[in-house]
Amino acid sequence: MSTSTRTLLLLSGLAAVGTLSTTIILPSLPAMAVSLNAAPADMALTLSSFFLVFAVGQLLVGPLSDRYGRRPLILGGLTLFVLGSLLGAGASDLNSMVAARVIQAAGVCAASVLARAIARDLYDGQALAKALAFIMVAMAAAPGFSPLLGSLIDSQLGWRASFLLVAGVGAALAAGYLLAMAESHAPSARLKLSVGVISKGYLQLLGDRRFALPALAVSLVIGGLYAFFASAPVIMIRGMGYSGIQLGLFFAATVFVVFSAGMLAPKLAQRWGAVQVALAGGAVALVGGILQVLFYQNQDLILFSLAICLFLAGMGVINPLGTAVTLQPFGEQAGLASSLLGFLQMAIAAIGTGLVSAIALPPALTLGLLLSATAFCSLAGFFLYPSNTLRQPA
Repeated sequence: MSTSTRTLLLLSGLAAVGTLSTTIILPSLPAMAVSLNAAPADMALTLSSFFLVFAVGQLLVGPLSDRYGRRPLILGGLTLFVLGSLLGAGASDLNSMVAARVIQAAGVCAASVLARAIARDLYDGQALAKALAFIMVAMAAAPGFSPLLGSLIDSQLGWRASFLLVAGVGAALAAGYLLAMAESHAPSARLKLSVGVISKGYLQLLGDRRFALPALAVSLVIGGLYAFFASAPVIMIRGMGYSGIQLGLFFAATVFVVFSAGMLAPKLAQRWGAVQVALAGGAVALVGGILQVLFYQNQDLILFSLAICLFLAGMGVINPLGTAVTLQPFGEQAGLASSLLGFLQMAIAAIGTGLVSAIALPPALTLGLLLSATAFCSLAGFFLYPSNTLRQPA
């Protein structure tokens, strides 16, 4: 295996482990509620607390890494993540579980955001688009496969084993990074750190259309992805009568759609340009969302699969290309830019999952409306991207 391949695999693992640690426990929430003597509805705190700390933590991690380097934050963060995972495995009540999830999120946010920053340190142009394609596919694959894995672990070993598994993954990633990768952010490129500098940097990024438009475009389709994961159990189990294992298999199957689209996207971008291809991805995703709205009343698995696969194919194209377009102009602020991008993604994902339960419409219709809205707004973001860069590949 080449050094470049090992690097991409390691970065993909760093990017995906945070999502893995959340989605793997979703099938176990009812059993966890019983073990922790908690009301089933209260188990949502284990998700919301994680997302909140994960989102806010990214805003701090990026600037710190631009000042002190990537290496200490990743190794320290993964150590904290392993500790939180072990505490989760031994939790005896809801409060201790929420505390464990907070510690997990505080640690793993560094791995997620800095995987993108390291890619920006090491790669440029088309190579950056290819690297981010691998990373984004891994991030999308984790919530696809992990519910099925979590269901199998829960049925055979109990839910605590899932926390032990992610602790082992975190430890393995820390060891791999320690042994295989050097510091990627040169001391000569490091920025001075102060609250004023950080705040000014974030405001400048938000005011720069080169960052704000593609960052929101990517974050919106990620929000649609999480809305799908939140809606699918109700639609498929309650509405269509499928089992939890069958739902997990469906999630796993959708990964191949995202993987294929993510691998194809950089090749298409090399020929036609990243923004043009992302526009096409947005159009495909929008068609999927519209189909979900049109057929929600008499929907069967085939129609549902068609609508979802179209949306995921478009999302799979937008995610790596949009991320590359977002980060490409900001090499000297890669940590800061990646942090703000990660925050936007998690914040919009939290909003999307919240709207799934808040909107008083049939779940299938709600999902279709959310997918359509996120795809349309993502499409608009790329359409409004500065015209003088439209012909440039990522």
